Amino acid sequence: MRWRPPVKARAGGLGVAAVSYVAVDYLRYLSPAWHFWLMPALWSMLALVAVARVPFYRHWSVEFRSVFPFVASMIFMLSTFLFEALSVRSVSAVLGLDWHSDTPPLPDSGQWFLLALNEKLHPTLVEILRAHIIGLHHFLMLFMMLAFSVLFDSVKAPGLGLGARYMFTMAIGRFLRAITFVSTILPSARPWCALARFSVPAHPHPWLQKYYVPYASDPAAIRQVINRDIAYADVGNYIGDYRPDWGSMSLLIDFLRPTTSEEGSWFNLLKKAGGGCNDLIYSGHILVAVLTAMAWTEAYGGFSSAVIWLFVLHSAQREIRERHHYTVDCVVAIYVGILLWKMTGFIWSAKDASSRSKRLSRLEKIHGRLIQAAKDSDMDDIRELLKEVETDTPESHSSSSSGRVRVRSKAMWVFASATIVSALTVVFLALTWTTDG
Repeated sequence: MRWRPPVKARAGGLGVAAVSYVAVDYLRYLSPAWHFWLMPALWSMLALVAVARVPFYRHWSVEFRSVFPFVASMIFMLSTFLFEALSVRSVSAVLGLDWHSDTPPLPDSGQWFLLALNEKLHPTLVEILRAHIIGLHHFLMLFMMLAFSVLFDSVKAPGLGLGARYMFTMAIGRFLRAITFVSTILPSARPWCALARFSVPAHPHPWLQKYYVPYASDPAAIRQVINRDIAYADVGNYIGDYRPDWGSMSLLIDFLRPTTSEEGSWFNLLKKAGGGCNDLIYSGHILVAVLTAMAWTEAYGGFSSAVIWLFVLHSAQREIRERHHYTVDCVVAIYVGILLWKMTGFIWSAKDASSRSKRLSRLEKIHGRLIQAAKDSDMDDIRELLKEVETDTPESHSSSSSGRVRVRSKAMWVFASATIVSALTVVFLALTWTTDG
């Protein structure tokens, strides 16, 4: 018994729905009035269609076994987001606002190339490249649609397994990203960003006043510190920082560097971190886009996968064009996303060889009963036995077993209801929190 992509997947219905979603959301720029009515209607329709398929979904027992990996992956991902937010605020604050305003952006060949293309390409094509066709929340929604499509047998179950792999891979990617951009601090491609978004001290942290500032630009000082391999300069008295009372979390003061104008707890500062105002190599937006494209390509395939990858490339060039990132950030995010996705197939895979072996094992167990049903020409019994092979939910005709099956069925209904409500809630929150990019 070999798993084959169902006809619905090859028909491209999911791809049409995905492109339609992106097109309808783009109406916010073309016709805000139409967007105001059509977007909520589309969300409601997609949610109702998904809920309507719940009673006909045959793999809830498989989904139940994926709950723990799903929840564990979500907790891991949220933990890495917290670490990343702390790192973003730290690298934006440690050198002070004066460094951000005085340090020019790095030379970027990708920016030059896109500016040159603007002079060579037709103006209509240039406007298409500039258009905000797709953003972070679109890629998240496209993945949600992909995961929910297990209800229609368009994608291999379990959907929670696919979601667990997506979140686990993203968590690894965000963690690697954070330790990468804190290793070497690079100036932003937008020099005004820090002054507009952050209220941090203008001067560097005292640690950098000793170990960085005296050797930042003087070639003789740099040569001497290399030869001596010791911080020899006398910097006098350090300029201190404001130190609020954060109790047990006061150890974060040196990383977050709050000012008197920023009231509140350390967590409030982290919520303001956003995308930061340094070059955060590599791009988190493009990482999300690539993971969505990789998941779509493996789970669904077809022409729509090529469209998703075009969306990724469009998003990458716009990140460079609008100078949210340097070209290197987008290039690294693309190959890191591809490699990380390839490494996490042990969580969920559309080409899971163990799935075939499990079906063959179940087929061997019912081999005798299947032959007897064939001899008796009992087609109903044959269908039930084959259903056991596909769903891994063996039936029993004894009264006690029937009672257990009914209890288990009720438990699965409760689980199914809780899962669909929780999933739709997560979708709503994700779209709400990421609509602004």
